[in-house]
Amino acid sequence: MRRTVETRDRVLITATELAALIDAGGPVTILDVRWRVDNPDGRLAYLEGHIPGAVYVSLEDELSDHSIPGRGRHPLPSGHNLAAAARSWGIRQDAPVVAYDDWNRAGSARAWWVLTAAGIENVRILDGGLAAWRSAGHHLETGPIVAAPGNVTVPHDDLYAGSRPTLTAEQAGAGSVTLLDARAPERFRGDVEPLDPVAGHIPGAKNLPSGAVLAADGTFLGDYALSQLLSDHAIDGDAGMGVYCGSGVTATVTIAALAAMGRQAALYPGSWSEWSSDPTRPVDRGPEP
Repeated sequence: MRRTVETRDRVLITATELAALIDAGGPVTILDVRWRVDNPDGRLAYLEGHIPGAVYVSLEDELSDHSIPGRGRHPLPSGHNLAAAARSWGIRQDAPVVAYDDWNRAGSARAWWVLTAAGIENVRILDGGLAAWRSAGHHLETGPIVAAPGNVTVPHDDLYAGSRPTLTAEQAGAGSVTLLDARAPERFRGDVEPLDPVAGHIPGAKNLPSGAVLAADGTFLGDYALSQLLSDHAIDGDAGMGVYCGSGVTATVTIAALAAMGRQAALYPGSWSEWSSDPTRPVDRGPEP
């Protein structure tokens, strides 16, 4: 599928564009979704300095539902909980939303995926994250922001049933799509496994680390570079694709990169943490054949 400029602009926003939105004084909800594997709570960093007007969003508590057993380390939130959280962040119907983070676009891509999968439109990722904002010379503010309550609504049933495609464990293992593993190569091969009980990967998966779809400055690769990356990994970008990672977080970075060039990929939300929790599921180790 050939993308248009509008396709990329519907997924990503530059620091300059975000600054212009803020300066214009129109409605915009800015979400600070700082999260990383070794420091999942980004609230302190947020309080020490964030984009003006940004509200803090907890990936662990608000973009995941840990009360759901058997669905991996970061199960998707329910529609009811997400709607309440989105309103508390100040999200309004028909007003733009921008999400950003400070680590490999993981937090912002998770927020983008969850919100757009729930049917909330006009959600974009700050390309390059907080570093891009700083590099452009824009200032930060400190302390908490309490947003005026929003009015957005999301469906409470079958929340992720159609707005963005997902895969169950059975579908991920069926071989019906080109399955991409977004984890680091050493975890894909099974050399190490620091987080889940079993090392290795889903049989038939190809390894495309989520960091590979980003440039050195943390911005998303352009069309040509991403197309070349897919070709180098023998991935047919025009075929059906599914993406998983450790727990359904960094896989959304890859999905966002593909969406920015007009290509759709399904998320396996439970990812390796769900797959590896069932000893009856097959596991492969080593590099791709």
